[in-house]
Amino acid sequence: MADEVTTHRVVRFRGDAVVVEDSLVVEEPIEIQLAGEPLAVVMRTPGHDADLILGFAITEGIVPGPEAVSGVRSLGEGRWSLDLAEGFSVDPEQFKRNFYATSSCGVCGKASIDAIRVAGSRPPPGPVVDAETILTLPPLLLERQAAFHATGGLHAAAAFDSSGVIMAVREDVGRHNAVDKVVGHLARQSWPLPSLGLIVSGRVSFEIVQKAAVAGISMVCGVSAASSLAVELGEEFGMTVVGFLRDGGFTVYCGEGRIKGLG
Repeated sequence: MADEVTTHRVVRFRGDAVVVEDSLVVEEPIEIQLAGEPLAVVMRTPGHDADLILGFAITEGIVPGPEAVSGVRSLGEGRWSLDLAEGFSVDPEQFKRNFYATSSCGVCGKASIDAIRVAGSRPPPGPVVDAETILTLPPLLLERQAAFHATGGLHAAAAFDSSGVIMAVREDVGRHNAVDKVVGHLARQSWPLPSLGLIVSGRVSFEIVQKAAVAGISMVCGVSAASSLAVELGEEFGMTVVGFLRDGGFTVYCGEGRIKGLG
């Protein structure tokens, strides 16, 4: 957690003013290069950068899967190279962002909605999860958010199986970065991904559902609301989108057939 958290002098007021050293989440830019050409600059929390870049390449449709990547190399000074495997080629201009992506926006710089609908196929039919199992996910995620507990300033994403077992958790200042880190980590172990769901610590937005769809994850849960475009994309790709997963309940926006026990 050393790279994710720093400290800063603050004045804390709770009736009285007290000067203390507070923990802050680290936010820094990372430049991703492809074939020596800058591809994107992403604001992220340092840590698991190689997973972030691999997951980013997959969920943005730059590569079809980890088999197309021979390696992810640090070039120093916040610059990383995405190296393609022999036999794969990508035109960097096709994917180059018009400007950097902030930590709050996973699709900044994209020219149009059509440019970010990179998923070419529908996610798999599974997993099928009990309603009671879904209710257990938020506390399981929260207890694994070490940097959040220190700073209160990070998002988190986790992949889970049909039994509610958490397979991977990642934190980041950007919600979409946390998802990319999870996807990149899992893709190194198995591809295509097994039948998994995804839970995020905030709202379910378009880019979260889009990234899940590209990665082959058919269920997306969030502790806050889903946006209209997220639900539309979920319906388009036959996915399950769950929001307001907290306080002993949840809202299913689409794909309720994957959840047992709703009746």
